[in-house]
Amino acid sequence: MMYDCCIIGGGPAGLNAALVLGRARRKVALFDDAQPRNAVTHASHGFLTRDGVKPAEFRRIAYEEVLRYPSVEHWQHRVVMIRSLGSGFEVVTESGRSVRTKKVILAYGFKESFPEIAGFRQFYGQSLFNCPYCDGWELRDQPLAVISEEPRAFHMVKMVYNWSKDLVVCTNGHQVFSEEQKQELGRANIRIMEQPIAAFKGTNSLLEELQFVDGTSLQRTGGFISPKLIPKESFGADLGCELTEAGGVVTDVLGRSSVPGVYAAGDAAETMASQLILAAAGGSKAAMAVNADLIEEEWKGR
Repeated sequence: MMYDCCIIGGGPAGLNAALVLGRARRKVALFDDAQPRNAVTHASHGFLTRDGVKPAEFRRIAYEEVLRYPSVEHWQHRVVMIRSLGSGFEVVTESGRSVRTKKVILAYGFKESFPEIAGFRQFYGQSLFNCPYCDGWELRDQPLAVISEEPRAFHMVKMVYNWSKDLVVCTNGHQVFSEEQKQELGRANIRIMEQPIAAFKGTNSLLEELQFVDGTSLQRTGGFISPKLIPKESFGADLGCELTEAGGVVTDVLGRSSVPGVYAAGDAAETMASQLILAAAGGSKAAMAVNADLIEEEWKGR
């Protein structure tokens, strides 16, 4: 069977793309390995009508809506290869199954790589987060830590300062600030702690203290930590798509990549920690581009 489109990734971008294409009467295979990045998050925010929704509930509702359309198939398989066939593509799964498709939407997102600090997993998604737009409201006016080993730490501190003025920035043994930046932070009464962090401590997933290798400690009730963002898959590069410096697929405003027939949406294109609503919007645009391109091809082939 030749599908109109295979969608690689079942996050908000892939799901919204499947919804739009299902409503456009397109034969779609939605590949989802059921490993969502936000699985540890207690609630997702910033999505109108779904503010505070649990990620598992969001996925349940989304699949319920998407699979109402009979032309959409859900494949709970991990894709391991996508090969161009000249007049379409072949998508191969980990189990060895393969399908052919006219178009491909890459919506696989990225992986987060965090500093190896004892206790981190106990608090991540509960009182330690990576996006102030998603969770800043819940931590407003609390004594917070901003943990970052990257030069973008300065930008993150300024962002978090919008929600709480009681900030300490921790660089975990790295020198990330210029002298000018240090002076700016000092004028805002933001302390910098550059020594390596030994552990996060607290009870019931609620952060209480950061302990440092030199024996010092810091009392905090929550914070934001910057991960390194790594594309979850290399399909964009494998297919010859132009990539951004961060490894995302370069697209036009509707998600078309530099390779005809290949589209990208959500974090696969943005390579930044975007909100659900932004990823879903990207999936919708990519799906409309797929459908528009198929309509043109079918019209010319009459």
